[in-house]
Amino acid sequence: MKMGEAPRIRTAGELGVALRTPADVGELIGAAYDLDGLILTEADLAPEFFRLRSGLAGEAFQKFTNYRIRVALVLPDFAAHGERFAELAHEHAAHSLIRFLQTEEEARNWLEASAGA
Repeated sequence: MKMGEAPRIRTAGELGVALRTPADVGELIGAAYDLDGLILTEADLAPEFFRLRSGLAGEAFQKFTNYRIRVALVLPDFAAHGERFAELAHEHAAHSLIRFLQTEEEARNWLEASAGA
C-alpha cells in the first residue's frame, strides 16, 4: 500500500472465490495476493472448514501465513461450530495475519488498521 492510498480489502464474494475444498486455497491466495486484506464470511466456507479434523482450516491458515495474506473470518458466533472451533478462534485473537471477528465492520477495521504493518 502506498502512502495516502486506501487499503485494498475485498470479500471472497467480491473476488468470486470461496473456500470449499483444499484446491480452493490456491485460488484464494491468487485472488488476494496483492490485497491488504481478505474477508471470508460463514457463507464462503464449506462445512468441512468447521470440522477441524478435515484439515481444511489448518491448510488454509498455513498457506495464508506462508504468503503473508491478512484474513478476517467473519463469524457471528464462534461457538456455534463447536467448542474446539471456538478455542481456535480464541487462539487467533492476537494473530497478526488471521483473525476471527463477529461483524464485517470489525473485520474491515482490523484489516485497515493492520494494512502496511
